[in-house]
This record gives sequence, C-alpha cells and structure tokens, in this order.
Amino acid sequence: MEHITITVPAGRVLRGKALAGVVGSGDMEVLFTADQGQTLTIEITTSVDNSCGRWEALFNRLGLVSTLPAGQLVIHDFGATPGVARIRIEQVFEEVSYA
Repeated sequence: MEHITITVPAGRVLRGKALAGVVGSGDMEVLFTADQGQTLTIEITTSVDNSCGRWEALFNRLGLVSTLPAGQLVIHDFGATPGVARIRIEQVFEEVSYA
C-alpha cells in the first residue's frame, strides 16, 4: 500500500461533505470535506505502488479543466483506472456544489 499526500491551490469555496464509490467493490472511494481555505489537500491510499506521478498528473489536468474547491479529499484506491478516478472525484465535487 502506498500513501500519497498532494496539496494544490483551490480557486472556489464550497460547503458540505460528499462520498462517491465503494472501495470494497474493487474500485475506489472518494470522500470530500469542504472548508474555507485556499488549498485542496488530497490524501491517497492506493494498492498501486509508485503511482504518485499518475495522481499528480490527474490533479494537474483537473485543475486545468475546472477550478478545484478548497477542502480535504480522501481517496481509497484499489487499482481504479485514471478514468474511473476522475469520475469519482468529479462526482464528489458536483454533489457538494449542489448541497
């Protein structure tokens, strides 16, 4: 298991919490808790070793296509593809934006 922490600048403030996915399904689970800060802190626990570069690239891409919200993102990954990871992350951001 690998543990990764990434901090990126945030450009919007949301309120609330959201959960997407279920790690027990062989997929991934993403939990987001919004706060009033200026950064998004991402805590990743993954079964895929040496994947820090892949996660950094994913969040760099997400930051290019949308403004990331401030808060804490906790990801429990069980080998999900980058496409599934992006979908789960976008799901929690969307859910909180409607809270």
